[in-house]
Amino acid sequence: MAVRGIRGATTARENSVEAILEATEELLRVLVEQNQIDPAEIASAFFTTTRDLNAEYPAYAARRLGWLTVPLICGHEMDVPDRLPLCVRVMLHYNTDLPQSAMRHAYLRGAVVLRRDLVDRFGQSDDKAGD
Repeated sequence: MAVRGIRGATTARENSVEAILEATEELLRVLVEQNQIDPAEIASAFFTTTRDLNAEYPAYAARRLGWLTVPLICGHEMDVPDRLPLCVRVMLHYNTDLPQSAMRHAYLRGAVVLRRDLVDRFGQSDDKAGD
């Protein structure tokens, strides 16, 4: 079994506990659904936020979803000027027999602008870009 990387990103509506957890939980649910992930096979997850999000650790959303034994860590993304604000990113490391090309990444809400090529590739739309 190999370890594969699955990427995702989303935006929170504001820097609040509720907004960060809501956006992160939505992102994780989409990644699990799209990739048919068994949380027991997640090797680890690395979350980052832009520096304007600091009200809560996004990893707490994974714990609330029951990822109690998955190693999780959070950090801040590079502070590049004029980049997407209020952004939560995740890199999941997943144990699977599937090839890397089968992994489906998710870019939701305002984060669709980060990887339009992947959004188009997987048939996602801007429907969740409301915030």
